[in-house]
Amino acid sequence: MAKLIFGMNQSLDGYVDHMAFEPDATLFRHFVKETEGLTGSLYGRQMYEIMRYWDDDHPEWNADEHAFASAWRRQPKWVVSRTLTSVGPNARLVEGDLDHAVRRLKAEHDGEIEVAGTILAQSLTQLGLIDEYQIYLHPVVLGGGKPYFAGARPPLRLIAHDRIGEDVIRLSYAPI
Repeated sequence: MAKLIFGMNQSLDGYVDHMAFEPDATLFRHFVKETEGLTGSLYGRQMYEIMRYWDDDHPEWNADEHAFASAWRRQPKWVVSRTLTSVGPNARLVEGDLDHAVRRLKAEHDGEIEVAGTILAQSLTQLGLIDEYQIYLHPVVLGGGKPYFAGARPPLRLIAHDRIGEDVIRLSYAPI
C-alpha cells in the first residue's frame, strides 16, 4: 500500500510561497533524489499548473534541473480538479469521490506518493488520508500568505528530523 506524503518548503512563520524563497543547490539536489524515488505525485490543480513548467526543456537549465525534469516527467501524476478537462503527459485526472479515488490509488500502488498543494492536502487531511507531513523549514519570515496547513491540522507526532544543507531542517510528522 502506498504512503501519502505532503511536503513543502515553509517559512518560519508557517507560510509556503515558491516565489518568495527557493531551494539552494543542496536542497534542490535533495528534491531530485526524492522525486526519483517517488511512486508518483498527487496534485491539486494550482500546484499541477505550476509544476507543468517541468514539461518543457529550457536552455538555461543546469544539470540538476534537467535531472529533476526527467524524474518528474517519468513518474505518474494524478490531478484533482473540478475545472480541468485534460492534463499533460503521464498524468490523469482524479474523478469521482475524492475519498474513494485516493483510497483506491493508495491500495493499487506501493511506495511513496507525494501530495502537492495546500488545498488538496487540507481535503486529504480531513479524510485522514495523509500518512506523513514533511516541513522543509527555511530561515525566512514572510509575514503572511498561504499557510502550510490550510485548515485544522490533526494531532501529530515527530517521527524524524534532519538538516539539509546549511539552512533547512526537514521535520517529518505522522498523524497520531
